[in-house]
Amino acid sequence: MDNKNLKGWLYLLPAFLFLGIFMIYPLIDVFVYSFEEGYNSASQTFSGTGLYNYSYVLHDPYFLQAVQNTLLLVGITVPLSTGLALLISVALSSIKPLRNLFQTVYFLPYVTNTLAVGLVFMILFKKTPYSDGLVNLLIQTFGGDSVDFIGGPYWAKMFVLCFYTVWVVMPFKILILTSALASVSQTYYNAARVDGTPRWRIFTRITLPMISPMVFYLVITGFIGAFKAYSDAVALFGTDLNASEMNTIVGYVYDMLYGDSGGYPSYASAAAIILFAIVLTITCINLLVSKKHVHY
Repeated sequence: MDNKNLKGWLYLLPAFLFLGIFMIYPLIDVFVYSFEEGYNSASQTFSGTGLYNYSYVLHDPYFLQAVQNTLLLVGITVPLSTGLALLISVALSSIKPLRNLFQTVYFLPYVTNTLAVGLVFMILFKKTPYSDGLVNLLIQTFGGDSVDFIGGPYWAKMFVLCFYTVWVVMPFKILILTSALASVSQTYYNAARVDGTPRWRIFTRITLPMISPMVFYLVITGFIGAFKAYSDAVALFGTDLNASEMNTIVGYVYDMLYGDSGGYPSYASAAAIILFAIVLTITCINLLVSKKHVHY
């Protein structure tokens, strides 16, 4: 190995150490924990190894509820937030005056504390002895019946959680897509206008292919972020998410470690590995799809 290669490996050594200590080792440790049956946190002992932890988790109704909530959250919020962000970004790109002001306004929810936004949503949606909430007041104004969005039916709580998640993640996507649209060369648009190409065809044949890498990046990170959702649900429904039927997979893992039903790292590890497998599978599928639809 010559001096140049040695110097390069030395530069990379801190990054390798960081990844090894804080990412690779914990992942291996969690994988090992997930097979240790009857693990005792106090004595650091276990009774045997096998697949019992996975069987328990996969048959636990709280985990199945968390999986359902997470999949619904992912399936609704990722396409919706990406699509809305794309439409808003295209609109912002066509507005010349006050464009920077509008971009700043749309970005404000992203830099606002998550729990603070959750409290605002509780004020908007939660029914109290003194008020039905601003949203219910609007519903009643148009002749509808008030709904308890925080402590009421499941569909109402899921609606608020999805609405909240879209509100929180969309500003970052708008920022990324607005930058991507600004990087598209005007030469393509000028040539299309000379040929008399309709706007919708310009958008589908020029704009979307040119920004498809950024759209794909947002979809991937959106899936991963939605699967890791936990603080959003806590901000809206409190810490006892099992009671409100609004727990997520990450919330289930946390409960198994530190919650009222905590002290079971083996069950938490099994749930974490299952979540890892789900995210890895969806990411691989997206990578396969991107080979045909993403233009670099």
